[in-house]
Amino acid sequence: MINYYLPLLKKTVPIGLFLTLSTVAMSQTLPTVPFVDLNKYAGKWYEIASFPQRFQKGCTGTTAEYTLSDKGYVIVENRCNKDSINGKESYIKGKAFVDKNSGNAKLKVQFFWPLKGKYWIIDLADDYSYAVVGHPNRKYLWILSRTSTMNETTYQQILSRIRAHGYDVSKIKITKQI
Repeated sequence: MINYYLPLLKKTVPIGLFLTLSTVAMSQTLPTVPFVDLNKYAGKWYEIASFPQRFQKGCTGTTAEYTLSDKGYVIVENRCNKDSINGKESYIKGKAFVDKNSGNAKLKVQFFWPLKGKYWIIDLADDYSYAVVGHPNRKYLWILSRTSTMNETTYQQILSRIRAHGYDVSKIKITKQI
């Protein structure tokens, strides 16, 4: 019986192995910015656009605020209004831990112990006016700004760089802001 499946396995295993290896390679090759000054990064950010996530369903007016703790981690406070700009506020607080030797560009965010998610800063304005946060599996993406709106030219340039990083920009959804 196994002799019947052997030719089929010889054809499908290399294809499956190739797809697995290319997915792993793709997830490991997401470049980040070389260095992030966490003092400049701290503060309030407005979500301009993102890949929709189940945990953000119905969110509008989404913001994130980062505060440096005296214990060596970053305090993360995410807020949004549910279902409308005037909707009920949703709030969650977590911690972010910097990956060593990443220039502060790779963090692990924790909202529920012991789970941590990758938070990689893949694009950042020189003046820290915008940032793009992603995950190496390219299923998570957030475009953040210090203001609730973003210049269209800047936004299009960001989309171009995101596309070059292997993200499917057709999945991006603009976030309604105040």
